[in-house]
Amino acid sequence: MSAARVPREAPRRASRKASSVVIVNTGDGKGKSTAAFGTMLRAVARGWKVCVIQFVKSSEKWKVGEREVGTRLGVDWSAVGDGFSWDSQDLERSAELARDGWREAASKIASGGYRLVILDEITYPINWGWIPLVEVLEAVRGRPAGVNLILTGREAPQELIDLADTVTEMKSRKHAFDSGVQAIQGIDF
Repeated sequence: MSAARVPREAPRRASRKASSVVIVNTGDGKGKSTAAFGTMLRAVARGWKVCVIQFVKSSEKWKVGEREVGTRLGVDWSAVGDGFSWDSQDLERSAELARDGWREAASKIASGGYRLVILDEITYPINWGWIPLVEVLEAVRGRPAGVNLILTGREAPQELIDLADTVTEMKSRKHAFDSGVQAIQGIDF
């Protein structure tokens, strides 16, 4: 094992304040939504009004643990999807649900009523052509001061990455699912 290089200089310090930031969690690794929901808890602990819109997981099919605790803490939570595309019985209906969810999300962003809005798994309906990327970019650019955004999902479009202040790409090195282990309630959802 090689030794890590010890830093000899302090990291550069931030020099300006921003009223809000845009965060994108993307990549093929686990943890994109989990990281967003960790930030959700941090924001709630600071007294922020928070909204989550989930674009893929439905409230009927997925009993997401973060939703349970989030709603108890006052988070405005909407699960607008009907599941993963490969499980859909009607892709046009799935697309319409995504478009309806986007209209709700855009309205909540524009309202300025939330300090944090999480658009969980929004990259999927964008990449499938269900939600126009240009509308998402316009909503992000035009958001009121003080509205922070977190957008999650695999294969974030480059335009969204370019617009974001912080981008984290989760990289999968190994996942239990790949060896046949089913998702575990409390760990995976």
